[in-house]
Amino acid sequence: MQIDKLRGKELDQLFNAVLSLNDLEECYRFFDDLCTVNEIQSLAQRLEVARMLQEGNTYHKIETETGASTATISRVKRCLNYGNDAYQMALDRVKETEKQ
Repeated sequence: MQIDKLRGKELDQLFNAVLSLNDLEECYRFFDDLCTVNEIQSLAQRLEVARMLQEGNTYHKIETETGASTATISRVKRCLNYGNDAYQMALDRVKETEKQ
């Protein structure tokens, strides 16, 4: 698994910090301090690309609506097809929370 190459004390600390956040406002504050605006937007863009791919949208529509490059769209699609199912897990959970 590719993720095993990433494992380490610093990444554990980062993920534990994210897991310690209590609400959306804390997430905004933490990520504003941690990342540049462009980095945050790139992460959000990838998640939106994943959502749109799952809904069956074309590359052209995704590119037009998100501004993502075809390379980014392809990478996200590869992760959806051959990755750790994390996009699916996260999007399912977001969808569930939106229903509540």
